[in-house]
Amino acid sequence: MRWARWIFLLLIALLIGGFLHYTLPGRDVVRITGTEVIRADVSGWTRIFYARSDTGNADGSNRDLRLINTTQPDGDVAVYRNEDTGFGWPPYLKLDSSNLHAVAAELTSNSANPQWVVITHYGWRVTPLSIYPNAVSIRAVDDPDVSLFPWVNIVILLLLAALLIYLWRLWEKFEDRVIDPVVDGVLVRWAKLKDRLAGR
Repeated sequence: MRWARWIFLLLIALLIGGFLHYTLPGRDVVRITGTEVIRADVSGWTRIFYARSDTGNADGSNRDLRLINTTQPDGDVAVYRNEDTGFGWPPYLKLDSSNLHAVAAELTSNSANPQWVVITHYGWRVTPLSIYPNAVSIRAVDDPDVSLFPWVNIVILLLLAALLIYLWRLWEKFEDRVIDPVVDGVLVRWAKLKDRLAGR
């Protein structure tokens, strides 16, 4: 039975880790090769991987999807979607996807004269399901070997760890003040009942 508990805890850790990996910002150094708008069906279970329609537009299952096509320094391609997150989850409060698309178009370059950029994004690229990470911001850099340290992720993870420690301490105090006295009282009454039934 002990292994079942470890499997359960491992599954919970994988779910939490996957959620954080999907939601926390990532940054990639890429060269933008083009932008496009495609008609996409965002219905079904893959809908959870897409943001709502742009702020101010009706939410539908079939809509225009802005894409930013890029090439990484090693030559691999990467495609990012460009959608508003609005005031929903994840809380990036992105309301400027049109402006970001214009910035991406402005920074488009070719391999002969590359303009490297850092794209901040969240999400995953799952090719068979046509799921793209969502670009949040773009900034130009001079060199593809720029050093990117995940300060935001570290601060968020430290705050989450502090919150978990606080909740754990709160639970321990609750257990000491409320649960343990009740359990002790039940055990004492049970022992007295057993003694009485045994005729002591």
